[in-house]
Amino acid sequence: MSHPTLDAEALYLELLKGVKSLIDAQPLQLAGITSGGAWLAERLQRDLGLPGAAGVISSSMHRDDFAQRGLAISAQTVLPFDVNGAHVLLVDDVLYTGRTLRAVINELFDYGRPASVKLAVLVDRGGRELPIQADVCAATVALPAGQSLELARDDSGRLAFVLENKDF
Repeated sequence: MSHPTLDAEALYLELLKGVKSLIDAQPLQLAGITSGGAWLAERLQRDLGLPGAAGVISSSMHRDDFAQRGLAISAQTVLPFDVNGAHVLLVDDVLYTGRTLRAVINELFDYGRPASVKLAVLVDRGGRELPIQADVCAATVALPAGQSLELARDDSGRLAFVLENKDF
């Protein structure tokens, strides 16, 4: 079911403002975390008029729960820029435990040594298990551990949040 109080399109506009202020301070290479973060990074790249394409980065090869999850059927990492010495902005839809970000940072360093890494997220839902926080966050929400919040995109590119109850 969609989340009634979270307007993903309105939150995207807030994210866009925050990312613009980061880019105004320092040129950044965008890399979106599959899949929702990749959609956001692609759209930010276009709306900010940045040259080239945003990167896509996957956490699947570095996850600490790889044995349980297996290899996700999602986009694989494609970084159309040299990571060495780059200022990289990772973009994600929902920040929760921080474990996906840990895996993504490991993946990023497989491609080189960036000068800096920043994080922009559409929603921070709390529940951190690792010391990771976003530099830009459009909204903070509290959800019970038994619920998941995911970004969805329709054929026209319009964004919406989907709230699901997990079965344990």
